[in-house]
Amino acid sequence: MDARWDAGTGDPGARESVLRCTGLLGLAGCPRVAGRVTGGCGAGPQPWPSAGSGLTPQQNVAKRPRPVASPAVGLRSCARGSSQQPPGITHTIIPLGRYKAVVPNLPRLASTMSSSTSIERLATITKHMSPPSASSFDSLPLAPADPLFGLSAAYKADTSDKKVDLGVGAYRDDNAKPYILPVVKKAEQIIQSDPELNHEYLPIAGLPAFTSAAAKLIFGKDSSVIKDKRVSSVQSISGTGAVHLGALFLAKFYPRPDKKVYFSNPTWANHGQIFSNVNLSTVSYPYWDPATKGLNFAGYVESLEAAPEGSIILLHACAHNPTGVDPTREQWIKLAEVIRSKRHFPFFDCAYQGFASGDLANDAWAIRYFADAGFEMCVAQSFSKNLGLYGQRAGCFHFVAPTEEAQVRIGSQLAILQRSEISNPPAYGARIAAVILNNEQLFAEWEDNLRTMSGRIIDMRKALYGKLVELGTPGDWKHIVNQIGMFSFTGLTEAQVQKLKEEYHVYLTKNGRISMAGLNTRNIDYFAAAVDRVVRDA
Repeated sequence: MDARWDAGTGDPGARESVLRCTGLLGLAGCPRVAGRVTGGCGAGPQPWPSAGSGLTPQQNVAKRPRPVASPAVGLRSCARGSSQQPPGITHTIIPLGRYKAVVPNLPRLASTMSSSTSIERLATITKHMSPPSASSFDSLPLAPADPLFGLSAAYKADTSDKKVDLGVGAYRDDNAKPYILPVVKKAEQIIQSDPELNHEYLPIAGLPAFTSAAAKLIFGKDSSVIKDKRVSSVQSISGTGAVHLGALFLAKFYPRPDKKVYFSNPTWANHGQIFSNVNLSTVSYPYWDPATKGLNFAGYVESLEAAPEGSIILLHACAHNPTGVDPTREQWIKLAEVIRSKRHFPFFDCAYQGFASGDLANDAWAIRYFADAGFEMCVAQSFSKNLGLYGQRAGCFHFVAPTEEAQVRIGSQLAILQRSEISNPPAYGARIAAVILNNEQLFAEWEDNLRTMSGRIIDMRKALYGKLVELGTPGDWKHIVNQIGMFSFTGLTEAQVQKLKEEYHVYLTKNGRISMAGLNTRNIDYFAAAVDRVVRDA
């Protein structure tokens, strides 16, 4: 069998790969053949010294014939090798995409070639070799950065000692620090002292002690939907995961040929992409009235009445994000009438139960009213805000079915979806919530913690309103105290928001939404004065 240094320009073999032989032989011809090597310029086959000649490996190599290379020689790997080779010789194939690894060894190659022109030829070949294959995703566009997280990053990078963060949707105490609820600390101590604590998988639907207690919290422990076993509850990756699981279920099983999801304008920024990611089309209904800085209830009702029968209607249960404007109980009753008459499907998103007013039952009133009225519906429930478990991602998805039999079927399909999505939900946050929800003493302490958080936010609303009135800031700012929950829709324009950031180091979303939890007794005077200036300069 022969191995050849193939000559001839344009030989595709020169673009395939380069064989590097290392060890005693150095970077030269390939001896991995049946005792023969052929010169690349057509010198003909020449025998290797016999393996049984009695020569040492070094002498054996020294006596080997060297291939003669012409200026036009191109290199190609051996195509017909055998297991016979001189002792101490190893071979490494360098693929095309890594041809550059050969270039540093050109001086060693020079010792086996007849002229420097051969080196130049090899350099030319390597220079013109094709680059590595292009990615299958070369046409994939760069996704835009998330606006809210980008805002947070800009705030952190700001070195001003006056900077104010009003963008993040997380509670802060009066020192602008994250707040760990005292009752959560107690629950963690109980969990850590449990000798039965382990890190086993939870069931697919989650921790039963958590999901059952979460259902009682949102619907009421005496609710008929619980007594009649018409609720299927599945633990989720906080409220976001609950919205996603509900969207996924409806996309797959909701029996409507034209499935449209209606949500408020504006709404939580993540709603749109959650539903579009499961191929559900979305439509917005009027909600915010910029003239009154309140609810456009007439437009809201009119839009639901005009929507195709059986549309999916996404509803904020309380503390509407981003406006902080909620319907009154009378308005909720009217909305229920319209939704029933049009046979729409209500989908509640509840991220602030107890955090909005400080009263768990009050904040769940709309959900409980719809459930008791006999609606088939679903609810996404989060414990991020009201328990401060932001990073633990504790949430629950509830589907209220018309019968227990239907609930069992729906629950079985939710379990299949859950299994394919996350397999099993995380345990720690659910355990904390379960300990608090199922212990009367800790539950009462939790209610007190909720009143502390919601109370501080209400105080900041009153203080901000008072400061703006005191400064005589142009406009009517009564909406600051009329709104509820963590956020306030200030009515500031995008240009004013930009000026607040650039000139006063105040960070809020460009639609004018502020997190009231970001205000405290140390920065509220500064913020009110900054708002006063940008409004006057507009």
